[in-house]
Amino acid sequence: MTLPQPDDVLDARQRIHKYVRETPVFTSASLDALCGATLFFKAENLQRAGAFKFRGATNAVLQLDEHARARGVATHSSGNHGAALSLAAQRAGLSATVVMPNNSVSSKRAAVLAFGGRVVDCEPTAAARVAGLDEVLRATGATSIHPYEHPAVVAGQGTAALELMEQAEGLNALLVPVGGGGLLGGSLLAVRASGLAVDVFACEPAGAADAARSFRARERLVDFVPDTVADGLRTPLGEVGFALMMAHASDVVAVSEHAILLAMRLVWERLKLVVEPSSAVPLAALLPGGPLHDKLRGKRVGLILSGGNVDLDALPALPPLSSCGSTP
Repeated sequence: MTLPQPDDVLDARQRIHKYVRETPVFTSASLDALCGATLFFKAENLQRAGAFKFRGATNAVLQLDEHARARGVATHSSGNHGAALSLAAQRAGLSATVVMPNNSVSSKRAAVLAFGGRVVDCEPTAAARVAGLDEVLRATGATSIHPYEHPAVVAGQGTAALELMEQAEGLNALLVPVGGGGLLGGSLLAVRASGLAVDVFACEPAGAADAARSFRARERLVDFVPDTVADGLRTPLGEVGFALMMAHASDVVAVSEHAILLAMRLVWERLKLVVEPSSAVPLAALLPGGPLHDKLRGKRVGLILSGGNVDLDALPALPPLSSCGSTP
């Protein structure tokens, strides 16, 4: 395992700035009042390919040598990383193959294909994803660009937090959704690189709370069956993310499905931004009754809206806004 370093995030920003969007930051007086804090939302749902993942994929692709470029790239992904890698590869003139669980969100599968990627189906388990990718690598000789263990990917993801801290000065805390841990790890490194005193909190669904369990136990516990609408956070926490989390995260918190859907509705209605459930998890932690509501009261808080690739055909019923006062 090779851990990326804070300077790698700074290098990544210089490398990818011509290719990625510097996404805007949104604010809402009504959400500030509801959460009792001053909130700054980094809209990575407006990033190319609809998620922060394009940052890490681009950083990794740009560092390939000519021999590796000729053989193309491959990965396993539930959707956003696969789409991002396909787009990054297409722009660089490379081929891309993505091993995807057969229950992946249809819109995310369509995005991989639209960006020129080849999809290889697998069963919806971590073991099947790894086995499927190994088979692709043997058959094609492609370079593996792991969605959250590749150092260049993690460093690239951290550029979102780096931008946010510059766009919203004086942050006290940064809230990041955590699945495999690439965005979390990159964000932790970005804070280190900035030299700012910003606490980083990882947020995840209670139905996929392996990071919270691992943080408390101080060992990586990833034997679980995810049960959450936040499909982008069903992935087990990776080794790189775990190591960086244990070294630098302030805390890891989990929120209910009700809170996630309520937070997503609030982002849609108050910010006028379409985000997927995974993006809403940090806001869910700040709602009344949420695990960070009292702890971050009065603070300046940055939240990364990780992506906007929501499957509208499978959208569950959203809770009424009247439930804002209930315990998430």
